[in-house]
Amino acid sequence: MGAVAAETAPLLEMRSISKTYPGVTALSRVDFSVMPGEVHALVGENGAGKSTLMKILAGADAKDAGRILIGGSEVHIDSPQEAMRLGVSIIYQEFNLVPYMNAAENIFLGREPAGAVPGVIDFRKMYADAEAIIAELGVALDVRAPINTLSVAQQQMVEIAKATSRKSRIIAMDEPSATLTEHELENLFALIRRLKAEGVSIIYISHRLEEIFEIADRVTVLRDGELVATKNITDTDRDDIIKMMVGRELCPTLMRESTASPAEQASAASVGKGEIAIEVVGLNRAGVLRDISFCVRRGEILGIAGLVGAGRTEVARAIFGADPIDSGEIRIYGKPVKIRSPRHAISLGIGLVPEDRKALGLVLGMAVRENISLANLGVLSRLGFVSRRREREVARKFVEDIMIKTPSVEQAVQNLSGGTQQK
Repeated sequence: MGAVAAETAPLLEMRSISKTYPGVTALSRVDFSVMPGEVHALVGENGAGKSTLMKILAGADAKDAGRILIGGSEVHIDSPQEAMRLGVSIIYQEFNLVPYMNAAENIFLGREPAGAVPGVIDFRKMYADAEAIIAELGVALDVRAPINTLSVAQQQMVEIAKATSRKSRIIAMDEPSATLTEHELENLFALIRRLKAEGVSIIYISHRLEEIFEIADRVTVLRDGELVATKNITDTDRDDIIKMMVGRELCPTLMRESTASPAEQASAASVGKGEIAIEVVGLNRAGVLRDISFCVRRGEILGIAGLVGAGRTEVARAIFGADPIDSGEIRIYGKPVKIRSPRHAISLGIGLVPEDRKALGLVLGMAVRENISLANLGVLSRLGFVSRRREREVARKFVEDIMIKTPSVEQAVQNLSGGTQQK
């Protein structure tokens, strides 16, 4: 992508934006600007402040200090409705959809086309318009299907369709490619380029740096809630961005691509691996899984790949006892087991990090301490009473070991960034 002309006046300016949550400084005097018809990448590690900055732009969160200008005029975005009125749309990493309404109803929610009779929705036009928008995205999707029956990737497409249908001047996309196939990603990039040609400004948030260099004109790097730098994409490279994100150069051995042959890599990967920890043999579930078999050795990482809907999540849920199986066998260290429930799976030493952390993995109103211990209360309890002292010790150890960015183990999970919640 090309550099943005310096003489072009910004469409969006966010000046000295600051935001503090209880015990956490999420943003500190951050400057961020976007030019007309620009694709501007926003990057940083988990907890850097990217999503918080976008929530402020969207009117979903109030800034503590700073100014926002659109088209050179200062604006006060105090609600999502005001943001939309000003031509700002945000596609969140966590979808903002009504699960029991269909795709078309979600796309035009609050903007339904009126029929000939006052107060009556013209459903024929709504469905036709929704189908046209979805067709532009290049995906197969029934706009009459309820959201809760669609795959995660299809729901993402509905979010993108909802944003593009508003003819917004500024569209922010928070990790839009996280669940997309290669074909869907190509369609997304084609759409972004088309919007850019029409003068729409795109804010693109992603951890996938290869996407940044393919689609962005400029990149802004945040670290620990502070602005590190804004650069033309042609004036930087992958190593430079990583250094700005983490604040140091990574060890070259961690970044160097392997020159070994596939056979040599496989041989090296097997060194030090122990006995078979889990073995799945002939796993079947009607209409979902058919004859799935694999094994994982102690200390080994096994990747399960496939397109959306191929059954990757279903395999994990079956092993965890969240979904029943019709036939097949699961062996833990050689011993056949019939996993009856998630509780049984946990007792066998099996854990699951679910696809939707907010709906299935966390209790947002509870503290970090409580969420960490929730699946292991038996170990922390005596005579039915949880040892808060022991619970705090365990939570603090995990916070330190995996670098969870929180001021305290008593912090409510809902006040943490998305990346920190995932940890």
